[in-house]
Amino acid sequence: MESDIEIAQKAKMNKVLDVAAGLGIPEDAIEPYGHYKGKVALAYLDTLKSRPDGKLVLVTAISPTPAGEGKTTTTVGLGDALNRIGKKAVICLREPSLGPVFGVKGGAAGGGNAQIVPMEDINLHFTGDFSAIALANNLLAAMIDNHINHGNTLDIDPRRITWKRVVDMNDRALRDIIVGIGGTANGFVRQDGFDIVVASEVMAIFCLSTSVQDLKKRLGDIVIGYTRDQKPVHARDLNAHGAMTVLLKDALQPNLVQTLENNPAFVHGGPFANIAHGCNSVIATQSALKLGDYVVTEAGFGADLGAEKFIDIKCRKTGLTPSACVLVATIRALKYHGGKDVKELNSEDLDALKKGMVNLERHVDNVTNQYGLPCVVSINRFTADTDAEIALVTERMKALGVNVVLAEHWAKGSAGAEALAHEVVRLSERGGSHKFVYEDGDSLLEKMRKVATKVYGASDISASAKVKQQLKSFEEAGYAHYPICVAKTQSSFSTDATSRGAPSGHVVNVREVRLAAGAQFIVMICGDIMTMPGLPKVPSAVKIDIDDHGKVVGLF
Repeated sequence: MESDIEIAQKAKMNKVLDVAAGLGIPEDAIEPYGHYKGKVALAYLDTLKSRPDGKLVLVTAISPTPAGEGKTTTTVGLGDALNRIGKKAVICLREPSLGPVFGVKGGAAGGGNAQIVPMEDINLHFTGDFSAIALANNLLAAMIDNHINHGNTLDIDPRRITWKRVVDMNDRALRDIIVGIGGTANGFVRQDGFDIVVASEVMAIFCLSTSVQDLKKRLGDIVIGYTRDQKPVHARDLNAHGAMTVLLKDALQPNLVQTLENNPAFVHGGPFANIAHGCNSVIATQSALKLGDYVVTEAGFGADLGAEKFIDIKCRKTGLTPSACVLVATIRALKYHGGKDVKELNSEDLDALKKGMVNLERHVDNVTNQYGLPCVVSINRFTADTDAEIALVTERMKALGVNVVLAEHWAKGSAGAEALAHEVVRLSERGGSHKFVYEDGDSLLEKMRKVATKVYGASDISASAKVKQQLKSFEEAGYAHYPICVAKTQSSFSTDATSRGAPSGHVVNVREVRLAAGAQFIVMICGDIMTMPGLPKVPSAVKIDIDDHGKVVGLF
C-alpha cells in the first residue's frame, strides 16, 4: 500500500495560475510561490465583497483517538465530491504546524486519495506564514526587553510581563526560561517562556483580522504586561505594531493550492484547537464564500473544541453561518472510546462499540442542540468494519434524527464521497441558523460554566481565588463582553486525557486565564494542558529523511 507522501508525489498538478483561473481570479491577482502555490492579492479580494456568499459547510469530529478519525481527509474528499457532482466548491484548511509534523500527529494535508498538494511544501515551510508570525511575535518580545534596558519610561514591571516568545516546534525545555543573564549588557534578568507559534495571540489575530488595517489595530491592542501600578501596557505604547504589521502584510494574503483532483483549496493560518481557537483565517473563509457555491472548512479536534470555538468566536465575530455540519467518526475510534485496546480494534466488538457510541452521541447533541446546526455523521470506512457494526451506528444515529453516510474517499477519492456530498447539499438547502453556547452579556466565569456544563457534560467548574480575581479585573477593564477560548485536552470531554467515552459530572478546573486583547477573547487554561507541547518518546522526526536522489521520505 502506498503511503500518503508516495501518492502525493505522483500527483499531476495544475499550475496555480490555472487553478486561480478556474475560480475566475485574474493572473495579476496571484503572487506565485513556484508553480503550484500562490497568494491571492488582498486588493483583488476586496473587489468581491458585493458578491453573494456561497454555503458554508463545517467539518468536525468525535474526540480524537490513537485510531484516527480523518477530519482533514474528509474535508478534502467532500470538497472534491461536491465538485464531482457539479457544485463549485472551495476547500478552506489551516496550515500545518511543524510541531506535530515532527512530533506525534504527522502531516495535516489529508490522506490517501483525498489530499491537498504540494503535500511536502504544505507540511513544511509552505509560503513562510508561520515564520512571519513568529518574527512579529518575537520582535515585540525583543522591543519589550529593549525598552526596559534603555530606561523603561513606560515603567513596565518586569515581574508582570505576560508576553512570551514563540517557536513553531514542540520543545518542552523552553516552557520556562530565564532571559537577560550574562551581565548588564544583556539587559535585565527575568523569568520568561516560550509558547508554540500556533498558540500565540499573533496567530489568533492573524486568523481573525479582516484587513491590513484591522490587523494593525489588533496588534496595537495587545496587552504585553503591566506597570508597577498595575496599568496595562499595549504593543502600541511601544510603537511595535507598525513594524509587526509590515512583517505580516504579505502573509495575510491567503494561500491558494489544489487537491489531488485539481480542485481549489485555500490553506491559511493554523491555530491549534486544544490551546487556541482552531480555525483557518477569516480572510480565506470569507473570500472562498465569494468565489464558490460551497465552501468546506474544518475546525480542529472534536466538536467540543474546534466547532465550539468556530461558532462562539469565529461566527460571533464575523457573522458567518454554517449551513450544515459533517461529524467525522470511525468504527475503530468508537470502539476505542468503549474501552477497546488500540491493538484490538480490527476485530468486531459490538459491546465496545455500544459503550463508545456515547462519545459520538454527545458530539451530535452538541452540534444539533447546542450549536443548532443540521448534521450528518460521516463514517470513514475501514476494511475491518463489519455490517453489524455499521448497522449499530446507523440505528443509534437514526434515533437522534441524524443520517449516517459511509465515506471511502481515502481509497477512492471524490467517487468515495459522492453520497456524503449529496447529503450535505440536502442539509444545506434546508437553511437554518446556528446558536451560541453563551451570550455576550454573561460574565466570563458564567461563559466558562456554560461551555463546561452544556458541551463537556460537567457538573460545574472550579477556579482559584487568584483566577477569579483576574477575571474580575478583566471585566472591570472592559473585557467582559469577550468570548472565551478554552485550552484543554483534546482527548476527552473532561480535563483528564485518559477518560474516554462521554464522562459526565466532572468538575472542570480553570488553572490559568490570559487576556488576548488583540484577538478579543479570554483564554481559559484548564487542567494540565500546555501551551508549549513536548515531543513524544519516538517523534515523527526520526522517520523523516531525504534519499540520495533528493526525495523526501517518511513524511506521513
